[in-house]
Amino acid sequence: MHARPFAALVLLFAGTAAAEDWPGWRGPRADGTVTDKGFALTWTGTDNVRWKLPLPGGGHSSPVVSKGRVFVAGCVEADKARVLYCVDRKTGKLVWEKSAVVSDLEKKHSENSWASSTPAADGERVYITFLDKPRLRVFCYDFDGNKLWERNPGEFHSVHGFCSPPTLYKDLVIVNADQDAPSGKNAYIVAFDKKTGEERWRIDRPNKLRSYCPPVIVHAAGKDQMVLTGSKCVTSYDPSTGKQNWIIDGPTEQFVSSMVLHDGVLLLTAGFPVHWVMAIDPSGSGNVSKTHVMWSKKNEGGYVPSPVAHNGRLFLVNDTGTASCWDVKTGKQYWQEQLSRSKHHASAVAADGRVYFTSDDGVTFVVQASDNYELLAKNALGEKVFASPAFSDGDIFIRGAGHLWCIGKK
Repeated sequence: MHARPFAALVLLFAGTAAAEDWPGWRGPRADGTVTDKGFALTWTGTDNVRWKLPLPGGGHSSPVVSKGRVFVAGCVEADKARVLYCVDRKTGKLVWEKSAVVSDLEKKHSENSWASSTPAADGERVYITFLDKPRLRVFCYDFDGNKLWERNPGEFHSVHGFCSPPTLYKDLVIVNADQDAPSGKNAYIVAFDKKTGEERWRIDRPNKLRSYCPPVIVHAAGKDQMVLTGSKCVTSYDPSTGKQNWIIDGPTEQFVSSMVLHDGVLLLTAGFPVHWVMAIDPSGSGNVSKTHVMWSKKNEGGYVPSPVAHNGRLFLVNDTGTASCWDVKTGKQYWQEQLSRSKHHASAVAADGRVYFTSDDGVTFVVQASDNYELLAKNALGEKVFASPAFSDGDIFIRGAGHLWCIGKK
């Protein structure tokens, strides 16, 4: 091979980024951001639909994508069965389904489901959590559907039901069990060995109050940190050991949405009974309530949908359909617009320089990710949507009330 063509070939492959899977809650960085390009701007229930698969079990579990497979959880209410589904990514054909828990359905909030936990996959194994009242159960399957292990780390009590998905970190699978722990019981976060299911560490959580946030692993202030809101506080731990790094009191009681890290700043929107938008410097230690809150906005933001950040801007939608854009470092608000009158539960995704917001009515609003509000598209799927979408290699996977959809450019 001549030197010049060989050098050109090397440069071609060096400049081609590998497509990303969407292996867990909110994607490869757990923050709703996408590095892949070429996603559809517009679609309907028939246009730009690669495939759609009817799902016998309902639920708010979001789809995840790993090594050519799509995983999502559901609940077949007539059978009282909580099920994990495995789907072929290319064809949309159901590869296998496993009933992990068959038992009486627990009490829950009207806006929750009996299958709200999102799976997590590492290319070889897939993990899922369900409630088998009052027991929390954690399952590990291989990609052929063989159950490798299951664990019952303890009880879980909440009048609103369960939803917290597993989080993967190195050789660990981590599960949050913030809850209304009865007398003599603890709220906790627990880590298991991914391969064996052996318990590696456990954290006793303060305050014993229900919240629903998965831990998010970020690299901030020169180290890996496991951060989450919940139980009347914002907290950072060492994900290898469970040792606490820092804590912030409040800013409210209960939390649902996940935090994101952008430009070295931790960002959150929460919660109940008071909504907040907040930016945190993650470099502290101990109680940093008075020293490391960079800015905060009371009575702004929302409760359920998680935000996303892009190019120094924080984008979010609240539960009643009002979207807004904020400066990450200063808290300046650039715009605020009412997208719809429908409720929103799905979390935002940033892709192709755009932000995708999906309403409960199954309408995805696509806006330009910039300081100026510009609505680019309004895409009606024709089906209710409560789960957050997954974006991978040009495909958008949406879990609707009755189907799993794959949206892509024709």
